[in-house]
Amino acid sequence: MSEADPIVFSPPRNSAPGKTGPRQTRVGPQRRVQANDICFDRIELGQILGLYGRKVAEGEWRDYAIDTLRDRAVFSIFRRTSEFPIYRIEKNPKLARRQGAYSVVSPTGHILKRGRDLGHVLGAIERRLKLVEA
Repeated sequence: MSEADPIVFSPPRNSAPGKTGPRQTRVGPQRRVQANDICFDRIELGQILGLYGRKVAEGEWRDYAIDTLRDRAVFSIFRRTSEFPIYRIEKNPKLARRQGAYSVVSPTGHILKRGRDLGHVLGAIERRLKLVEA
C-alpha cells in the first residue's frame, strides 16, 4: 500500500460468506461506509492530524470526527465533545477542476478558504505568531 492510496474500511469478520455487493462496515447505528465513498488518503490525513495534534497540545481543540460520504469526506474539529464543530475540513473531488477539492468551513457555514493544495487551505486555520521588534 502506498501513501497515496485511500484508506478503505474492511468488512467485519463475522459477515456471512458468499455475500455479494459493495463492501460495508458498520460505523454507527444508522450509517454504513460503502467502498465507493470518498475518503482522505494517508498523506491528507497526515497533514490534517499534524495540525490537529499541534492544536490539541496548545489546548484549543479536544475532539474530532471523520465522515465519509458518497460525494465528499469531512473532518470535523470540536472544541468540546458535546458541541458543534468549530471547523470542518472538506474534500469534494467534484470541485477539483473548478475551485479546488479542499475547503475549510466555519461553524456558520461560510467557506474560509478553498483550494487545490490541502496544506495551503489548512493555513486558514493555523495562526502563526509573528516576531515584532520593539
